Amino acid sequence: MTVPNTGRSTQLDRVDRLILAHLVDHGRSSLSDLAEAVNASPSSAQRRLRRLEADGVIRGYRAVLDPAAIDRALVVHLSVVLVDHTAETVDRFERWIVDLDGVVSCHHVTGDVDYLLRIDVADVHALDVLLRRTLAQIPGVARFTTMVATSGLVDRYTAM
Repeated sequence: MTVPNTGRSTQLDRVDRLILAHLVDHGRSSLSDLAEAVNASPSSAQRRLRRLEADGVIRGYRAVLDPAAIDRALVVHLSVVLVDHTAETVDRFERWIVDLDGVVSCHHVTGDVDYLLRIDVADVHALDVLLRRTLAQIPGVARFTTMVATSGLVDRYTAM
């Protein structure tokens, strides 16, 4: 899991934030389109873009896939509670989850649960298999709760 750099020294001004907002929705924009969208010259936009990449503000670019086209149309959120919080239990759980097929995101959270996951699967049968044959078998998991998404309102970073 990627941990945010909270000690980042990069100062983002209005134009930097406009560049980032534009790239979230238009990651394959040409430099001239990006410059026009943020009302900057192409050379200025390019310098800023390179700085944002070099500073790690922009961590990469990726293709956004159609979940139905790759048999991942069912979006499931899971809350997971561990039996304890020892280093061994936490490490074991995290090692299992990192390579689990279908995991889109996993966050260690505060509150009544320990982890919140988003897993995309083909259908209810695939979810059942995942829950019974995988998650229920992970040592150290006390319980988990599934929440199946019935529609998506906003999903800026993983789906279109």
